[in-house]
Amino acid sequence: MTRLIDAESEVSDAVLTVIAHMPTTSLPVLMEAGFCHRLADADLMRIAVLLAQKSFDEGGCPIGAVIVDNASRWIVGKGHNTLVQENHPYNHGETAAIRDAGRIDFSRTTLYTSLSPCDVCATLLYMRGFERVVVGDVTNAAGNESVLRAHGVQVDVLQDSYGIELYARYRQQRPDLDKEDWQGIRTIDRAADSKAT
Repeated sequence: MTRLIDAESEVSDAVLTVIAHMPTTSLPVLMEAGFCHRLADADLMRIAVLLAQKSFDEGGCPIGAVIVDNASRWIVGKGHNTLVQENHPYNHGETAAIRDAGRIDFSRTTLYTSLSPCDVCATLLYMRGFERVVVGDVTNAAGNESVLRAHGVQVDVLQDSYGIELYARYRQQRPDLDKEDWQGIRTIDRAADSKAT
């Protein structure tokens, strides 16, 4: 079968965007395995950021994640935050990617997340035994990298300037959603109550 993306295809933003938007289960139809071996950490982080952009474009929180098998470098899971889109309080980028990957041995994978993981996601990452987590933004949020390391997860920071700018813009435009995503709807209700008194 001839695939659109073969082992010699250029690694470009256009190609990474197609990969970000294609369902994970359809990737074998789209690209050859040899292409995955050419994807650097920065390319995989860019896919996570493109997923964050997808969420932002849908009116949601701009956080995306990609899970890669360490041996084959094949993408086994992808996801983006759908707090708003699906009315789901804990469907964060990381949890969506884990759900997409399904029942696999995560100790043989690396997760690329566009933003430092929240407490819930960090706990899930070490509970599922991820070998490595790569974080694309510790400028807008940070703190759980040390928690992951304390649980034996290798954590690398690979700041993506576009992802950092995207989240900063979102936080400025939608501070209510930013607070809700991190701390729940109670944060917004308490802020409204304190303004009313």
